[in-house]
Amino acid sequence: MPLTSQPLRALGFLTIGLFDEADPGRGHTSTLELIELGEQLGFDSAWVRHRHLQYGISSPIAVLAAASQRTSRIALATAVIPLGWENPLRLAEDLATVDILSGGRLNPGVSVGPPMHYDQVKSALYPDTDDREDFGFERVRRLLDFVRGEPATGFAGVEGFEVFSDRVQPHAPGLGRRMWYGGGSLRSARWAAEHGMNLLTSSVVKAEEAQESEGFAQIQLSHIRTFRDHHPDGERARVSQGLVVVPTDTATPEQRAKYLAYADKRLPRTRAPQGPGRLMFAPDLVGTSAEIAERLYADAAFREVDEVAFALPFTFGHDDYVQILTDIATRLGPALGWRPAS
Repeated sequence: MPLTSQPLRALGFLTIGLFDEADPGRGHTSTLELIELGEQLGFDSAWVRHRHLQYGISSPIAVLAAASQRTSRIALATAVIPLGWENPLRLAEDLATVDILSGGRLNPGVSVGPPMHYDQVKSALYPDTDDREDFGFERVRRLLDFVRGEPATGFAGVEGFEVFSDRVQPHAPGLGRRMWYGGGSLRSARWAAEHGMNLLTSSVVKAEEAQESEGFAQIQLSHIRTFRDHHPDGERARVSQGLVVVPTDTATPEQRAKYLAYADKRLPRTRAPQGPGRLMFAPDLVGTSAEIAERLYADAAFREVDEVAFALPFTFGHDDYVQILTDIATRLGPALGWRPAS
């Protein structure tokens, strides 16, 4: 196997936290159990997706607050919170609270842009200001300021029996350095770098005009290098790659067939840019850990990072996720030079 990448330093996983509408408690409990399993297997981080008006986690901060009381070491993260649904001041309070509860383990990932299906949801989300909301980077900047302790108001002091602060409370020292931006374009990579964030790069990127003929990995590589070129930490700036990875080492024949069918169904979207946003998707990696490691070592973007958050497929069952996570931690991770946390 060609060891062309530096050893993997940090290994994480990402789950969407699906649930049955008739029994949402079981789905949320399953997510918490997977996070507990991740800590037992030595994973460095557990990431949860964010889904509104769907049958997936709609409140990742609440879920991670619960996870913080079931775990003691593993980093707890979001990938990503779409800020178009959020008030930055209130979100900063929630993030700081969960970071305090977790002992400084929260790694919030965020993104910008209008909420999905905005025309259908705007009257419920912003009934009085839907035509005036700013869904650009300014929303992230406000969140960063609040998280990092910048004043939120001009008043601080005592009023009657109550004491007021001019900044978000509780203040969570260090949280500002653990903020991630989920970026898929050169512009977002540069903005995140210039504002001192970390970069989450996933299985979706935007094909810029000058990159029409380039493959997914080369486009993703350009984002990583642009980010580090503009970040104060340079080559030490943190980047996490998140591809869909499904090792089959200990899978049953039925599981292998299901995993391959899932990947085959999604493969056509990887062959050309999709939609007006010209989005490009990475193929899902299904196979033995040795086969997946070989493909990752051949990936130009993977060779630029030393931490990953491999994404679990959307629609599998709890037992499937247990098998996949166990194979990642015990077989794929070591094949990539990773050592489990003690």
